[in-house]
Amino acid sequence: MQRTVIFDLDGTLVDSRPDIHAALNRLMAARHLAPFTLEEVTRFIGDGVPVLLQRAFAARGLPADPTALPAFLADYEANAAVHTRLFEGMEAVLDGLAAEGWAMAVCTNKPEKAARLLLAALGLEGRFAALGGGDSFPVRKPDPAHVLATLKAAGGAPEMAVMVGDHHNDIAAGRAAGLPAVYCGWGYGLPEMADGAPVAATPGALPALLRQALAA
Repeated sequence: MQRTVIFDLDGTLVDSRPDIHAALNRLMAARHLAPFTLEEVTRFIGDGVPVLLQRAFAARGLPADPTALPAFLADYEANAAVHTRLFEGMEAVLDGLAAEGWAMAVCTNKPEKAARLLLAALGLEGRFAALGGGDSFPVRKPDPAHVLATLKAAGGAPEMAVMVGDHHNDIAAGRAAGLPAVYCGWGYGLPEMADGAPVAATPGALPALLRQALAA
């Protein structure tokens, strides 16, 4: 049966913080608000763009601005791959998994259009059998239905699939969907977000942990 690995995107496959940080600070500047540091923005990431913006405005003591979402997305989609790159070692991991016959998919809370534009800009769109964005289905992570819908689109089955991510949403959604999960120690999440899942300290440690997850 086909083995499938489902990857989170931001903080797992790619380091997208510089471009998210820049777009958010341009949004803040347009509203005459103080900018954020890269570390502050890192803590906003993981629950989708609407929540990122909600956290940003709350950090400035303000309610969410209904005009902010379309403005941010228009800017970010046009500049999503200026500085964003695959994490070091990840390209070799993807090559190795493909050579081993793994199917690969992306399940991200980033809006689907932005995710597809980013993957295309990085030359990665052909790598993945499916992409489930934060607005692709009625639900998103940590709801397990997001993972299961992405897995179905990739042609995989839960008993032969593994969820990989750097956020508690990834671990929770994967487990609730019946998949073993592997936590990415190089990502944006805090160490406790692993919640007992095996931790890959580097991308190079992933393949062995994926094989072990399905051998258990």
